[in-house]
Amino acid sequence: METIHIFHTNDVHSHLEHWPRIDEFLRGKGEYYQAKGEEYYLFDIGDFIDRWHPLTEATKGQGNIELLNASGYTAVTLGNNEGVNLPHSVLDHLYDGAAFDVINANLYRPNGDFPEWVKPYHIYYTNKGTRIGVIGLTACFNHLYHLLGWQVTEPIPELKKWLEILKKESDVIILLSHLGINDDEKIAANFPEVDLILGAHTHHFLEEGKWVGQTLIGAAGKYGHYVGHMTITVNEEKTVISKKAALYEFTELPAPKNEEQQITAFLETGKQLLNQQVTFLKEPFVHHPFQVTNLSKLLCKALKDWCQTDCAMINAGLLLGSLSDEVTNYDLLSICPHPINPCVVELTGDELGKIMIEASSEEMSRREIKGLGFRGTVLGIFVYEGIHIENGVIFINHQPLQKNETYSLALPDMFTFGHFFKEVLPYKHKEYLLPEFMRDLLKWELEQHH
Repeated sequence: METIHIFHTNDVHSHLEHWPRIDEFLRGKGEYYQAKGEEYYLFDIGDFIDRWHPLTEATKGQGNIELLNASGYTAVTLGNNEGVNLPHSVLDHLYDGAAFDVINANLYRPNGDFPEWVKPYHIYYTNKGTRIGVIGLTACFNHLYHLLGWQVTEPIPELKKWLEILKKESDVIILLSHLGINDDEKIAANFPEVDLILGAHTHHFLEEGKWVGQTLIGAAGKYGHYVGHMTITVNEEKTVISKKAALYEFTELPAPKNEEQQITAFLETGKQLLNQQVTFLKEPFVHHPFQVTNLSKLLCKALKDWCQTDCAMINAGLLLGSLSDEVTNYDLLSICPHPINPCVVELTGDELGKIMIEASSEEMSRREIKGLGFRGTVLGIFVYEGIHIENGVIFINHQPLQKNETYSLALPDMFTFGHFFKEVLPYKHKEYLLPEFMRDLLKWELEQHH
């Protein structure tokens, strides 16, 4: 009999306040099982990187890679935060110093080649000769990847293609899946040859795993709240005879003695690296989620100017603080931490009017938001540039709105993903402007005009 231990994390999203405890736990488990002569593997299933954290932003993810190296990761796959929230050149060199494998079967260069730092699958050999085939897949946001100079393909056909090879070369097959629970369950139902699926993306957690047919699915939630542990037992004929899954909750892990110092060091290192001056303000720029302020107007103007549209709209809740005196890159990250890109849509005057009516409701402004790249809490009121209302009449650049006229509107991309303005936006063509985030536009506006 051979016992194989597989530990996994997912969707940590740079919540490094949890990392010292997780790191010490993982190192201890690795040493423990290796001392017992049992196999130990460690995988991350994507979205380990999130640019809201100063260390991640300042190092463009390199600081996160150093943490994965130090913890002894075997391999990782990409999440969408690595894939579409980093400029092409940054992602292309993100893993230059990685001491682990990057496994992903559906990310390509536009010419159809894999990037040099990616392999579609890898075979790991245990001390007793058991062959563990590991394949990775990431969510197919191909339109966004294409804008950044990558190609990402549909995951299920890729899995089907590579499984033909893996079945011949492996005794155990593990899928690193940054696809979400629904796709994981479909894969388990349709590909029983996959022994384990380590899941991610939809932030679900499965305390003892979930069986679908012969496949065991595991997932460890988000932000480092859990660490996953799967155990496989293999007999002398290299047949899997048992599988089980468990989660360790972060709060129950022992804290290292210097936990607070490590957490502070992550923040302070990032803060120091981001401490370059952007501009010096003659007067404060003020934040308020439920009032139009000079800061929200400035960001909205930056959005309109950058996108070169007829008009623009933002939600005031995008801004999480005010600016005064010297403004640094750290300040801009602090008040606008979201990985949200500008987007342009063309609308008729009638459609634009419908959006403005919906946006003006108090229910909308008080709405609390999670996900969609939003790192704040409440949506806030909407702020406009190139649009104003006078005596109940909407004006676009001082001309009355014409219902059949076509207007270009710039807005944060979070409003185009099907959760807002459902009567209009889901059916419109969207032009996403990548890789710039909203804070990059704010920085551009401050450097240009202040």
